[in-house]
Formats: sequence, structure tokens, C-alpha cells
Amino acid sequence: MYTASTALLEALDEAGVSHIFANLGSDHPGIVEALAEAQATGRSVPALVTCPNEMVAMSAAHGFAQASGRAQCVLVHVECGTQSLGGAVHNAAKGRVPVLVVAGSSPFTQEGELRGSRNEFIQWIQDVSDQRGLVRGYMRYDNEIRTGRNIKQMVHRAMQFAYSDPKGPVYLMAAREVLEEEVPRVETDLAVWQPIAPGALPPEGVEELTAALLAAKRPLVVTSYLGRRVAAVEQLTKLCRRLGVMVLESVPNYVNFPHDDALYQGCQWNEPRQNSALAEADLVVVIDSDVPWISAHSRPGAEVPIFHIDVDPLKQAMPLWYIAARRVFRADAATALGQVNARLDTASIDAAAVAARMAVLRERFAQRREALAAREAPGSVLTPEYLTACIRARVDEDCLVLVEGISNYTVMIDHLASTRPGGMFTSGGGSLGWNGGAAIGAKLAHPEKTVFALGGDGCYMFSQPSTVHWMARQYRTPFLQIVYNNRGWKSPKLSALAVHPDGFASRANEIGVTFDPPADYAGIAAAAGGALGLTVKRPEELESALDAGLRAVRQEGRAAVLDVWLPHL
Repeated sequence: MYTASTALLEALDEAGVSHIFANLGSDHPGIVEALAEAQATGRSVPALVTCPNEMVAMSAAHGFAQASGRAQCVLVHVECGTQSLGGAVHNAAKGRVPVLVVAGSSPFTQEGELRGSRNEFIQWIQDVSDQRGLVRGYMRYDNEIRTGRNIKQMVHRAMQFAYSDPKGPVYLMAAREVLEEEVPRVETDLAVWQPIAPGALPPEGVEELTAALLAAKRPLVVTSYLGRRVAAVEQLTKLCRRLGVMVLESVPNYVNFPHDDALYQGCQWNEPRQNSALAEADLVVVIDSDVPWISAHSRPGAEVPIFHIDVDPLKQAMPLWYIAARRVFRADAATALGQVNARLDTASIDAAAVAARMAVLRERFAQRREALAAREAPGSVLTPEYLTACIRARVDEDCLVLVEGISNYTVMIDHLASTRPGGMFTSGGGSLGWNGGAAIGAKLAHPEKTVFALGGDGCYMFSQPSTVHWMARQYRTPFLQIVYNNRGWKSPKLSALAVHPDGFASRANEIGVTFDPPADYAGIAAAAGGALGLTVKRPEELESALDAGLRAVRQEGRAAVLDVWLPHL
């Protein structure tokens, strides 16, 4: 039979989906049958990756898309599986990562009227009034497939939304009878389902921004996720080097600018202090950033002109958002920066002013690197700075680094000192537990690369490590996971102290955030997936443990977890 399920798999294959991250249920017999038929006949369909937990499935698709640029499919079971996607949906939405979620729904007939009619008690219990509404606030597009006769068009329309800026997850659902429906084969022309072309600056915007950059004495670019596209980093680097423009990363999610360049001013997260680069700037250009600064602590000068460029400058999914921008442009970063660079080709640049500015910045950069190096020195206890420096020494161009550090985000970004666009990324969201599943997805996207997953002990527990490491062994996706273990949730403690620095919580021995003694994190991975599990408590143990972990990943083909004990929170 050629069914709606057959057409669904065919549409996914046409759309370039290579993997279906699936948690199967009673709503999927048609898809299971179509997959089995394809395997028996040799027809091309995406590979099925069994995911015993939906959060891991969504995170794996997320990591795959970040590493490759290609959206994948997550297949979940009715409203229960939809809810179990949990925070991973938030991460994909806030991180602007394209993912197609396909969910079944309870059959809509109960007397055997159609193939797939209700035959299990659970199908009454799992029938809810608005299944799509569970995730609608996070999706770029959602719809219900009501017939298999246009299922291909529905899939390609959803993918068009997922790939069009602002990119993000999309959601389709279909009842069991629909997925079982016998339908005629439909040929689709993918040329008519292309994502919307990137937006550009208007001509007057190019002129105004170029003039402002040429006139500024201390121009500054602030960005968070411009590095999603390598082309944007190339254009930003070209622009900044020819004009001596400083670059500040605020809550960076990617490598937005090479960290070994003197123009780089570091990163800012939640530090309750005024950023010096932001304070001294006489022109600020915000490009691709949801939180360019936290105005309660740090902001540009009151009279400093601000230009804002983003594919979604209104931040339409954020109820409260604004910055005092003089000019706001809805445009793609790579396209906009390319326009400004083209205009600079015919502009008169004050080379002496640029050279003088660069001399100051080189001296400042050298001082910053010296200060960072001093923090990396080994001591009597393991520090996150020393740990990250030892990781950095083992990261090369054939590595991908996934960072989910929370209270150690600044340390990780500073001491990884990444220079290669596309070599490091975070989830882009705020729901913890992304890095384990994402590491599997990244490894599936790039089997030839060594994948590092860095995260705190809280993130490790959120990541469903038993599922993650079972999958890593099952699908041959070994990666090196390093747990920054401070035996608790440090971030909630920091949040409490920031609001009540001298309150009762500041004097309490226990405020409900410690995991001491902790679980055996290395042992969990070893038991679930045969991973190499090592616990590291002393500085002299670290380097040999890292080397052993990399041997396990690269030579033995199995994952490794290093549970590294840092000072207690």
C-alpha cells in the first residue's frame, strides 16, 4: 500500500531529513509499517533513531541542526509525548533552531469505521481538546494533517517556516486513521517550497550606518548569535579589522568573532557591573542579540547612538523587550554586513585614526590574555579555569564543543578562547539538559569529528544521562562529556544572593540547592551505555583522565564521562 505514512516518509526524504528521532506509540502503526516496507524494498527513507526520552530526542535534533544546518524530524506520541518534549522545545525556539516535530493524535473513530480506529483504552484518555496548543507558543508554525492527500505539501510548508528567518521548530499532528489512509502518490516541486530569502538593509540604512561607523572614535558591535552563520562572522571580522571596531559578546551562543583578535572585548553574562567596553563606546551596533546588556547594571551612555540589526528586531515572542535604538533594521546579519563592507570599498577611511585605536586595543588585549592565563594556573584544588584550559589544549579544528555551563558560562567561553566559527555553540535557550542529546545529534551530523559536551552537574542530571548514554552506544555516537561538578545548583544560589545579599539565605548553611554527596555520574554512564567513567578530584589527575577519555572516544568507539570535582558551591 501507498499510505499517508509512506508519503510522509517520502516528503521527509525529499526535504533532506536524514534522521527521525522517535519515541513510538499506539498512534504510529502506519509509520512503523511504512518504515518496514521501505527497509524490505530498499526505498530511501530517513534512519529511525529510537529515543527512550523525548527531551533527548528533541535535543539530538537540535544539536544535529546546529552542527549541520539541516533540520531533522522528531516523532512523538500524542499529547503525552508532546508534553515530554518539555524544555527542549523552549531551547529550539529561543535558539532559532529548525526542527520538525510530528506527533500522532488519538483516533477520531471508535466503531471500526476506518483502518486505525480506536482499539486500546488509552486512546480515550489521550484525546485532548487542543494538543497543538501545548506547544503553540514556541512553534513558528503548527497544523493538523487532516488527510493524507496533501501530506507532502503540509510537510514542505512546515519546513519552509522552519528554515525561514527567524528559524525555529514547527509542529504537525495527525490522527491514526489519517496516517493509515491509502492515497495517490503526489509529486512535489521543491523549488516552490524554498525558505524566504534573507532580508537586506535599505540603501539609506547602508549609508547612515556606514557614515556613523566612519565618524565614531570608539565604535562597538554587540552580538550573541551572529555566529550561527559562518558567512556573518567572516563579514563582521572584515568590517571590524578595516575600521578598528571593538566586538563584545553578550550571552554568546556561538563563536561570533575570533577570540585571539585584539578587537575582541570578551563576553558579558550576568555580572553585576558596568561593562567597560560598553561604557566607553561612542557608537553601538547591536547585531543578532536577544540580551545585548542587562540595563540594571550595564548599558551604553545615554547619548550614544545605537543601531540594531536582527531578523526579528521586535522580538515578537518576548512580551517585554526594548533598547533605545536610533535605527532598527530587519535584516540578515551576513547580508547587512556585506552591504556595509561593499560601501566601505569606495569610502574614505581615516587610516591614522584606525591605527591609533588599534594600538590601544592591542595593549588592552595583551593585558586581558595575561589575566586569563594567571587564572588558569594549576593549584592545590581543581578550578573551572584550569579545567577549561586543559580542555582547550585538546580541542582542534576536527572538534565540536557544546557548552552548557550556567554558573560557569563566562569561565568556559573565556578560557576556551574559541577562534573557529561553527566550532562551539550553546543551546541558545534556558532549559537545562540539552548537551547530552545535542552531542548525539552533532556526532550523527559529523561522525568524523570529536564532540565535547561541557556542563554542570545540574545540567548532567537534567540531560537524562541513562537515555543519552544508551543511545550513544546503540547508535555509535561516542563523545566526551565533562561534568563541572560543584555538588549543587550554584545558579539559584547566585540568584538569591543577588536579590537578598544580606538576607537570611545568605547566612543559611542549606537553601535546597546542594547535591552532596552527589550521584555517581560516571557510574550512570558506564552502567547505561558502557561509557568510560572517571571521577577526578585532584589537579594532578586531570590531564591523564582527559587523555583517557579521548582515547575511549577516538580509538575504542565509546563515550566517556569525566566527573570533575570543583570547589563546593
